[in-house]
Amino acid sequence: MTAATPLVTGTDFICVPVKDFEESRRFYTDVLGLEPSSVWQRPGQDPVGAEFETGSLTIAILNSAMLGTDPTPHGSPIALRVDDVAAARAELESRGVEFKGEIIDSGVCHQTFFEDPAGNALGLHHRYALRS
Repeated sequence: MTAATPLVTGTDFICVPVKDFEESRRFYTDVLGLEPSSVWQRPGQDPVGAEFETGSLTIAILNSAMLGTDPTPHGSPIALRVDDVAAARAELESRGVEFKGEIIDSGVCHQTFFEDPAGNALGLHHRYALRS
């Protein structure tokens, strides 16, 4: 590998801590509509984690109680790509999601923010213009 060859070629997954694993798993499955691709569980034990596919990034929820880790939520949002932020927001609101503020138009994208049940920051995002 040379200095001109990139060492990092992408991002595979992000881990988010959760306090109530089953509540969070239902949220990512039933509210966001993501299919779990993997559940980390030993026979006879509670799940340690579960992975959900978003198309470009895997979100792995981690059962903090099983891992003995700090369940402090992520404060910076994971931006979830959608075709229409307003329509996606309206659908999630109908499913009980509460948003933090209005839809933002940055000049290149629309975005709006909310949290999962554990308090991890999430956002809906749609880029409508190329970056200059």
